[in-house]
Amino acid sequence: MFGKVAADMLGLSDVGTVIKPENYDKADADDYVMREDNEKIYFLIKSKSDEYCFTNKALIHLDGTSATSKKRTLRRYPYYTYKISDVVLETAGTVDLDVEIKFNIGSQPYSIDVHKKHLEELKDLYKALLMIAEISHENEVALGFARQSLDLASTTLTRVASTENNLVDQFKGLNQAAFSWLVDSREKYTVKDFGPVFERYINN
Repeated sequence: MFGKVAADMLGLSDVGTVIKPENYDKADADDYVMREDNEKIYFLIKSKSDEYCFTNKALIHLDGTSATSKKRTLRRYPYYTYKISDVVLETAGTVDLDVEIKFNIGSQPYSIDVHKKHLEELKDLYKALLMIAEISHENEVALGFARQSLDLASTTLTRVASTENNLVDQFKGLNQAAFSWLVDSREKYTVKDFGPVFERYINN
């Protein structure tokens, strides 16, 4: 009996188990969280061979080759460079033991099987990932508009009649202003910390 409870708590059953916050330090992924940079675990799924650790800044995936091998590959996907998309939650059928959450992070597809007893927790993760995907998409669109606006301003200015004496100075001024404006826009529309999103939707 104790062995079964321990296996469920530590995610050693056939399908993934959602780990409680008080047990995060028992997972291997905990060693790779960058607490020095205010990174924090918000959701952790553990199966026999894999760990999926969702922090406020990245997905940390400890990829095991098999349940019996200790060899693992560590993959880290920061949300601001690897955009989340196509988030799907598949609930269990009558005879199914697991539910499934699917998403793409960058070009990498993920499909994670989790025991159906964790459906409510998985719904929270689904909402958080969906919101991160939406925010990232909206910011990407806004940044695209900002770049188009800059291109239009640049094209318009080059059509303005200039004397040879001040053409170089105008070009230097335009280049410097454009660079600063683009850097500011990129910082404005690039989110690197999604802690507020996880805190809003994760209720564990």
